[in-house]
Amino acid sequence: MNSSFFTDKNKKPSEKDLAKALGNTVSLWQEIHDYVHEKYPAAMDEWKVPMAKFGWSFRVKDKKRIIVYLGPRDKFFIVTFIFGQKAYDTIMESPVSSSVKADLKAAKVFVEGRGVNIGVRDEKPLKDIFRLIDIKLETSR
Repeated sequence: MNSSFFTDKNKKPSEKDLAKALGNTVSLWQEIHDYVHEKYPAAMDEWKVPMAKFGWSFRVKDKKRIIVYLGPRDKFFIVTFIFGQKAYDTIMESPVSSSVKADLKAAKVFVEGRGVNIGVRDEKPLKDIFRLIDIKLETSR
């Protein structure tokens, strides 16, 4: 689950490549992407290879921070967030699912915060993902 579907660091994925890789979940990817841009119109998109062994990942960011990472896999994708303490505290008091809270609570704490990964194979996790995007945007302004 750690490696992108796109491992050739010399070939940035196209929209067509992404649609083929994600299959039916491409519309869910687009919903998440569009939600961030609706809530934060100044958001910028970026494909990046953070480490060659992990391949390409997609980021939606502002000038200083990553709002959300999207990692393409074979017929699904991973949504990753990094939250600071303020956001973590807000999440723990929010209606976000107990499974996401447990994963976040168990995550190792780094200088930039703690991370949580959510696999998206269907629409079930979207409600939590949208709440987490809202919290990320609210707590980091």
